[in-house]
Amino acid sequence: MEALTRPPTLRRSNPMPEFRIPSPPPCHHTCNLRLRPIRLAVCCLVYRFDSSSSSAPAPSPGTNGAAGASRADWQSSCAILASKVVSQRQDTGNINGDIAVVNGHSSQDLVPIENLPKPLTTDLSPAPMHGSQLRVAYQGVPGAYSEAAAGKAYPGCEAIPCDQFEVAFQAVELWIADRAVLPVENSLGGSIHRNYDLLLRHRLHIVGEVQLPVHHCLLALPGVRKEYLRRVISHPQALAQCEHTLTKQLGPNVTREAVDDTAGAAEYVAENGLRDTAAIASARAAELYGMQVLADGIQDNSNNVTRFVMLAREPIIPRRDRPFKTSIVFAHDKGTSVLFKVLSAFAFRDISLTKIESRPHRHRPIRLVDDANVGTTKHFEYMFYIDFEASMAETRAQNALAEVQEFTSFLRVLGSYPMDTT
Repeated sequence: MEALTRPPTLRRSNPMPEFRIPSPPPCHHTCNLRLRPIRLAVCCLVYRFDSSSSSAPAPSPGTNGAAGASRADWQSSCAILASKVVSQRQDTGNINGDIAVVNGHSSQDLVPIENLPKPLTTDLSPAPMHGSQLRVAYQGVPGAYSEAAAGKAYPGCEAIPCDQFEVAFQAVELWIADRAVLPVENSLGGSIHRNYDLLLRHRLHIVGEVQLPVHHCLLALPGVRKEYLRRVISHPQALAQCEHTLTKQLGPNVTREAVDDTAGAAEYVAENGLRDTAAIASARAAELYGMQVLADGIQDNSNNVTRFVMLAREPIIPRRDRPFKTSIVFAHDKGTSVLFKVLSAFAFRDISLTKIESRPHRHRPIRLVDDANVGTTKHFEYMFYIDFEASMAETRAQNALAEVQEFTSFLRVLGSYPMDTT
């Protein structure tokens, strides 16, 4: 099998060492600024996603005369960007005490590296809304369903693989990427809780959504037959979504093991030449990693759809000429008793809710209540996430949130964005 050439995945090491970024001197021409070489935390190469092509082209080895062609230029530009991010966080971190406490981090963690690859760009102009110039971060490796969602959301984009969800958030915050496309729920597996927590922790805005049908395939090395298999590996949700089909086709004695993502499972089997192991992944992953499809469409339910959200540094302007959805998160000091009042604010104005999700309040998970009859009791504290079908440009949505704000101690609009009606 030919060796595959693909961009390295953005990775975050743990623990993170301390670092210092020198403040750039005043200058009106940042493109000519030269700083002492430093080592920056986040790095990546560009992988160009082209929906019309089923293969993964290799990144260009040279810069082709692009800005920041040298290592020093790239390091200088990254230092300026990182300095701006840190200074902005320090300036805005304590505007609202409640929000600062709930949202956590006041600075961005960076990881030193030994070698910096070719820069993405040093152009700080606003990114286009659509088109081939957008840099879109996703979690996983090439061939993942998240990569396909990025291509559906932004056709012709430059897809940037990240090894963790949080790295994708950081890539957008540090201008490594213009957008991030991340899953938030699946029709069979439910919510991806990690990304709901990260939405609250970071300051990115939801600017759109995309729904992607999930079509699982059973992949193995060329020449391997089903009776040779002793193990199947994939993402935990993929294994759960194919459980009955796997038992029917392979029997109960085949071991199932969970890994980080579906395409990563295919990559692992291919790189290690495991002839007794199969992977559950997409047909595109089979093409990328030179594997054969033993079985197609092995999900137990054909109505398997994952919803992804598109994230950006700045929100979009809400409109009223097409269906919009708005996502909010709120909490209250008196616990869940306020939830009925919040829901009534939407019901009174005939606003439909499409989702309601509760997550533990990480900074105050337990609330003590003194009751004369039963003594001191403990109650769990929650953050509530709600999606509703209305644009923030509509008066009824504005009035609903004004009423909700009266009942809550914390309220944040995560985004008001066009609905995916496909």
